[in-house]
Amino acid sequence: MIREIKKTDFEALKVVIDSNELFPSERLDDMTADFFNNPESQDIWLTKEVDGKPIAIAYCAPERMAEGTYNLYLIAIDKSFQGKGYGSDIMIYLEELLQRNKNRMLIVETSGLPEFELTRQFYKKQDYFLAGVIPDFYQQGEDKVIFYKFIPPETLIR
Repeated sequence: MIREIKKTDFEALKVVIDSNELFPSERLDDMTADFFNNPESQDIWLTKEVDGKPIAIAYCAPERMAEGTYNLYLIAIDKSFQGKGYGSDIMIYLEELLQRNKNRMLIVETSGLPEFELTRQFYKKQDYFLAGVIPDFYQQGEDKVIFYKFIPPETLIR
């Protein structure tokens, strides 16, 4: 089951974040503040449950200066659940949600470091196109790799 996150998910979602060493998990409270406190928020926060427990997190938000374009800022699957198709499940769900809401594009960005090779392969496997690389973006020697996917109108994605 994939659904919007709830505040009661935080402890489980922090475990997911910590298992992937993405960022300090205590930042989750601040990152989700607009989603929980602003009824006009267009941010999307999702989780996937297995046996009633959140094992994944995804977050995307609209690009502020673009029409119908979202940026995926976070996707993570608990390390013990990786390689089982759950990442693909959540991406398909997110793309279909964006499609139903008449959005047209999803952008994803990741690191160019060797340890992110599997992440880059994941996006390619999900039919994302490489848009470009910004050298030394995150820090000296760490490039930003940008992918995108057009969301087709009124047709099934897969």
